[in-house]
Amino acid sequence: MIAIAAVLGAGAACAYTVTTQSHSAQQEPARNTVLTAGSAESPRVATPTTTTPRPSPILPFNAKLTSPDIPTPAGGVRSGACSGSLVAPLWVVTAGHCFHDVQGTRVSGAPPYHMTVTVGKLKDSDPGGESARVVDVRQSPVNDLAVVRLDTPITDITPIALADKPPAIGLPLQFAGWGSLSAAGGAPSDHLKRGQFTVSRITATTLEVDPSVPRTVENSPCPDDSGGPFFTSADNITGTLVAIVDNGPPCPQPGLEVVARIDAVAPWIHQQMNG
Repeated sequence: MIAIAAVLGAGAACAYTVTTQSHSAQQEPARNTVLTAGSAESPRVATPTTTTPRPSPILPFNAKLTSPDIPTPAGGVRSGACSGSLVAPLWVVTAGHCFHDVQGTRVSGAPPYHMTVTVGKLKDSDPGGESARVVDVRQSPVNDLAVVRLDTPITDITPIALADKPPAIGLPLQFAGWGSLSAAGGAPSDHLKRGQFTVSRITATTLEVDPSVPRTVENSPCPDDSGGPFFTSADNITGTLVAIVDNGPPCPQPGLEVVARIDAVAPWIHQQMNG
């Protein structure tokens, strides 16, 4: 499945303060000069400075995965997208079926098509953010989940933590994803969608989660949301990854969403990243 979510309070404001110094008529003007012996004062030339846009401070660990050249059985290529989470500077967790051969079978190793991962944005048009290519895929042995290695580390974003125990029934979870805004699929969203769910049932490798508000394509998983995180967060900056969008029902639908548990494979994920 691939998901989408309604923006829930995503407009957290960022504030900054500019301080100015008042100069009275008696105050000596600031002097910005270079003195040389036996010569007049020469003005110092200011050096221009540039500022690199920073990643979004809201859910910066969220990841959008896009590919322009997924092979098709007819011999052509198509575009595709998934969602995911940065869990270490070189690693992203997403759905396993986001990486497959031409017959649709999940694959490990070097991906058979180009896949770009972008993190640190809330909209495609946002400045800043970071991008890297997927160079290695590790498929989970127990559920539809993969951990993928990037070609360059992302060091200016705090990765989301991995849940190491089952969640409690009734635990509120946030959802985020870049999926389509149509149940029929198509292009992924140009903005991060967000929703709210609660844990209603736990199985060996999955959770069933219940939407907290009426479902729409903006607040629940849809095509291209596969791998999108279900997580807890106290500050909308850092958090704990509890589950990911797997292969659920059509969107939006009124029933429960079935998602892949992280704690069921957390030791395996750590083994892949540290091996």
